[in-house]
Amino acid sequence: MGSPSVGMEEDNGAGHALSDFLLQLENYNPSIPDSVVAYYLNASGFESQDPRLIRLIALASQKFLSDIANDALQHCKMRTSSQMTQSSKNQKGPKEKKYVMTMEDLVPALQEYGITAKKPHYFV
Repeated sequence: MGSPSVGMEEDNGAGHALSDFLLQLENYNPSIPDSVVAYYLNASGFESQDPRLIRLIALASQKFLSDIANDALQHCKMRTSSQMTQSSKNQKGPKEKKYVMTMEDLVPALQEYGITAKKPHYFV
């Protein structure tokens, strides 16, 4: 069995890492402004006066949106690569590829996270 002081040292190290993270979080400006995050948190019934908590939720939201956008980009690359192989006879040299996110790419990416998205009937 380990001594009790070993367990306390591990907790102290985790507490030190957490305090360092919170200090870094105060200086970080996420893509989603704190006021927007605070508005939606208040609209959902969550109220906090701690700006670090709001910034932490903004960071988690940014990561979530970044993951969805990255997955949609991968779907777009797969879709365009299959289209490029079909029409590769007409290409004359390498070009810089520009990707456009479409609903065809976004819907499967969102479904991986359990979100169902459909085009409105007037866009069909």
